[in-house]
Amino acid sequence: MPLTAATGVRALPGVGEARAKCLEKLNLGTVGDLLAYFPRSYEDRTKIVSIAGAPPGESVCIAALVAEAPRLSRIRKGLELVKVKAVDETAAMTVTFFNQTYVKDALRPGETYVFYGKIELMGRARQMTNPIFEREGRARFTGCIMPVYPLTAGVSNNLLAGLTRRCVDACAGEIPELLPAEVRRVHALAQSEFSYRNIHFPDSWESLELARRRLIFEEFFYLTCGMALLKSGRDRGRGPVFEYTDPGWFCSRLPFALTNAQRRVIGEAAADLGAPRPMNRLVQGDVGSGKTAVAAACAWMAYQSGWQCAMMAPTEILAEQHRRSLSALLADTGMTVGLLTGSMKAAEKKQVYAALKTGEIDLVVGTHALLSEGVAFARLGLVITDEQHRFGVAQRAALSAKAGQITPHVLVMSATPIPRTLALIIYGDLDLSVIDELPPGRTPVDTFIVGEDKRQRMYNFVRKLVGEGRQAYIVCPAVEESEPAEVPGPTYEGGWGEAAGEAPHPDLKAVTAYAQELKTKIFPDLRVAFVHGRMKAKEKDAVMSAFAAGNVDVLVSTTVIEVGVDVPNAALMVVENAERFGLSQLHQLRGRVGRGGHQSYCVMVTSTRSEESRRRLKVLADTTDGFKISEEDLRIRGPGDFFGARQHGLPQLHIADLAGDMRLLKEAQTAAEALLAADPGLRSPGHAALLERVKKLFADNPDIFN
Repeated sequence: MPLTAATGVRALPGVGEARAKCLEKLNLGTVGDLLAYFPRSYEDRTKIVSIAGAPPGESVCIAALVAEAPRLSRIRKGLELVKVKAVDETAAMTVTFFNQTYVKDALRPGETYVFYGKIELMGRARQMTNPIFEREGRARFTGCIMPVYPLTAGVSNNLLAGLTRRCVDACAGEIPELLPAEVRRVHALAQSEFSYRNIHFPDSWESLELARRRLIFEEFFYLTCGMALLKSGRDRGRGPVFEYTDPGWFCSRLPFALTNAQRRVIGEAAADLGAPRPMNRLVQGDVGSGKTAVAAACAWMAYQSGWQCAMMAPTEILAEQHRRSLSALLADTGMTVGLLTGSMKAAEKKQVYAALKTGEIDLVVGTHALLSEGVAFARLGLVITDEQHRFGVAQRAALSAKAGQITPHVLVMSATPIPRTLALIIYGDLDLSVIDELPPGRTPVDTFIVGEDKRQRMYNFVRKLVGEGRQAYIVCPAVEESEPAEVPGPTYEGGWGEAAGEAPHPDLKAVTAYAQELKTKIFPDLRVAFVHGRMKAKEKDAVMSAFAAGNVDVLVSTTVIEVGVDVPNAALMVVENAERFGLSQLHQLRGRVGRGGHQSYCVMVTSTRSEESRRRLKVLADTTDGFKISEEDLRIRGPGDFFGARQHGLPQLHIADLAGDMRLLKEAQTAAEALLAADPGLRSPGHAALLERVKKLFADNPDIFN
């Protein structure tokens, strides 16, 4: 039976039930999955060198004759050695294999083999250990550019390459050419069949580059088309037209002057709110740029126009804080601000549900509890979500669905600055506003990177600042000493260094034990408290309230305080094991201080000897510009760790790298825009297959186009 993209891997020779299960761990269930499972790197096995000419320590191919029968020796239980002498016209070498006894019968004296491995010099003698080898003239994995795939237990690279070779030979010519001919011509892109053959088994490095370019462009092109179709679908929705879109009175009564950037962004949002199509706008602003005032202005315009507003925050602490700050900003406007969180008592929730249904609450701030079945609004006209990287497209849509027949306006606020080109992909269904100015009076935070040898000086500095009436945060990556780090893992916000979830490092600072040590030994005369994500909401709130009220001098915490907590008197942020955090996360933590008029400081304590880690941390010491920091973070960590595209309901990228392939991303965006300008919904018969391919990208989120 001929192979097709839909054929299961069990149909491939050499794949039984056990192997199929191993392949399943890599999400490889069909021939099509194997074709789209691209190598992560390549080994240059094209050049065959002589034994004498092989540079020590570099991986090379050597064609050599097996000069004698291989010798097997058992060194001890569990350690067996096979040694064989191989020669060419320039020199001889000893080839050693550990625990690979099959080699004794596989290598035959008098035959020539190609060995791939590293030559080591042992005095004057040359040695190769555990090389890959093939008989000369029958080479599959030597004398070529060899693909190197991501693997799992039970799946070797040679197995995967062998299976993929069969799939490519059988099916590469059957892969439909979905990119329009004009797009391929204008952007000089290789054909589909050529690209799939050469991404797996390149004829040359030039062919590999052409294949990569085509497949990366294609991935970005489909993604851009998908996001643009989402946006146009939302633009066609019927939104509430706000009659009152002049924020002048509200802005004039604020107790502070808005920056020009805040005024510009409020104006952009006001123009959206007065239009019949629903607003879908992202407001990006660095830490402390004043996004809450923008949200308050929009909520007030909703209230003046007779509509309710719902604001969703990622944590209960942040929801409570937003409720307090919005209540203060909206005081004397006549608006009723409510709160809805998961930890509230059933009776309290019922009261809020009733008040939302009758319209008594004009603005409700809440967590995921807002998505509960019992929540219904009288007239929901505006949805605000804070810290968008915590909410998927689906959650935003679920809250918007509470508006019934109309599509409410949506305002998304993010304090994680993302380069503009990238924002068009991550938030491609949203219009973009940037608050690129900090309010006056915010002094830059002085940042220092210190080693363990400066610990006592750091403690002295904490004591000095507390003596001056200030407060300090000390952030740790773990909760308990016996547990893994609480720094979120690589698919979510991104821990650094040893991945989150690994066994703790012996020097890892843990909140509970460290707080006890500070309280009893280091600062017995200071008021020390701790907070972490596993505490009950009421306990956390009590500690945070005590800190905000000035009743705690030093707060030891995990990254639970990373987002949005506002204590103007806090002037010092100490981050322990700083190398374990992502740069953007460290920048967010640093943003917790410097909110009053006092000079503030951030001290990052690290015991790492890694030059790369220290270079990374130095970026924070050198700049306070969130956009520069996020670009560097993205470059170092890659997009998966940076914000976990899965959190957005975005499809996974198989080959494109949002950080490294920015130029191709721009090209693909230009091409997609031109195509959609000519055929807005990809409705022409010639684009039917392309439309299906774009929809398939979002298969994990099938309702996204509805």
